[in-house]
Amino acid sequence: MDYLWQNPGILAELLLEHLQMTCIALGFAGGTAIAIAGIVYRYPCWQGSVMSLLSIIYTIPSLALMILLIPLFGLSATTAIAAMILYAQVILVRSILVGLQSIPPSLLVAAQAMGMSSWQCWWQVKVPLMLPVVLAGVRLSVTIIIALGTIAAKFGAGGLGVLLFEGIAQAGRYDKIWAGTIAVGGLAIAFNAFFWFLEQRLNPE
Repeated sequence: MDYLWQNPGILAELLLEHLQMTCIALGFAGGTAIAIAGIVYRYPCWQGSVMSLLSIIYTIPSLALMILLIPLFGLSATTAIAAMILYAQVILVRSILVGLQSIPPSLLVAAQAMGMSSWQCWWQVKVPLMLPVVLAGVRLSVTIIIALGTIAAKFGAGGLGVLLFEGIAQAGRYDKIWAGTIAVGGLAIAFNAFFWFLEQRLNPE
C-alpha cells in the first residue's frame, strides 16, 4: 500500500492505460458478439459449430494466443486487445444467445401483431428482456479482459501489469507486485460491482 500512496502519478497513468485497453476490448467484443449471436440465432444449425470454435479459442493459453497474434498486429497493445476480444467471445455470444432464446415467442408474435417493425421489436421487446442475462455475461467477460490486460504489459501495451512484471524483474520489489495486484483486483471488483448493479436494476423480477 505504501507504494500506491507514494506514487499516485505512476498508478494513475498505468490505470488509465489499463482502462483504455479494457474499454476498447469490451466495446469491440460486445459489437462482434452481437453480430455473431444474431447470425447464429437466425440460423440455429450453425450454433454447434460456432460455439465449438469459440470454445477452442478460449482454451488456448492467453500468452500463447497473444504470441500467435504478433505476426498480424505486431508487438503492441493491438495484439493484447485482439486477444481480449477473442477470449470474451464465447462468454458474450453464449449469454446473448441465452437471452434471445429465453424470450417467449408469444411476446414477439404479440409485438408484431401490434404493428411493431423488426427494429422496434428488437429495441422495445428483445433488448429489455435479454439485457439482465447479457449483463451477467458482460460481468464475467470484463473480469477476464482486465486479467488479460496485466499480461499485455509484456507486449509493450502498458497497464497495471507493468507493476507486476517490474516487481518480478527487480529482485525484492514485492511492494510493486502487491501494488499491481491490489490495483488490478480493485479495478476488477469495481467493474463487477457496476455491472452487477445494472443487472439488478434491469432485472424484471
